[in-house]
Amino acid sequence: MNDRVWRILIDSFPKLVGYAVKVTVPLTVLSFALAMAISVAVAFIQYAKVKVLSGLCRFYIWIIRGTPLLVQLYLVFYGMPSIGIVLEAFPAAVIVLGFNEGAYMAESVRGALDSVNVGQVEAGYCVRMNYLQIMTHIVFPQAFRVAFPALSNSLISMVKSTSLAATITVMEMFRQAQVINGRVYESLALYTEVALIYLAICTILTFLQHWGEKKLARFGGNKA
Repeated sequence: MNDRVWRILIDSFPKLVGYAVKVTVPLTVLSFALAMAISVAVAFIQYAKVKVLSGLCRFYIWIIRGTPLLVQLYLVFYGMPSIGIVLEAFPAAVIVLGFNEGAYMAESVRGALDSVNVGQVEAGYCVRMNYLQIMTHIVFPQAFRVAFPALSNSLISMVKSTSLAATITVMEMFRQAQVINGRVYESLALYTEVALIYLAICTILTFLQHWGEKKLARFGGNKA
């Protein structure tokens, strides 16, 4: 690379990192929190086998998993104003990313709930615990340990998915790289720099995932 390219990379790096901290990370955190709430609620409903609600949950999962995330972003941000529902770009991205990832995470949580021995649920009823107490104190803590790797993978995937928010004008890190590239025309260098920043963030999260898995294994009484 010549001196011009190095100067562009050095100048753009703090700007890209700044947008990663100000927009990409908050977008990921808020979307993941929404996805987590949705996934737990949907998984609990399916685990309880509430007929009508379980059907609605399966319908939601079917729709979300069967349509592309990019199309969902366009439907919410560009399509819904035609029926009078107008959202700012950032909240629209949070909602779409949260509902999208929530469908996948719900299946992970549901599978983890099913892995808990049903005898423990029956034992909870025997000591006069209600359904919510059994789920909160017996089933979910064990299921969380099982679901943790899959949920961590969903978080890492969501970090990368935030780049699609650039398509609905959210000024996150990738969008900022596009803006800079529009001035300097160094696509390969700039987008490689962005990729490396995403890689660094995901590497940190992967390290935290492994650390968390070891902690949960010890908590569960297994050797790490």
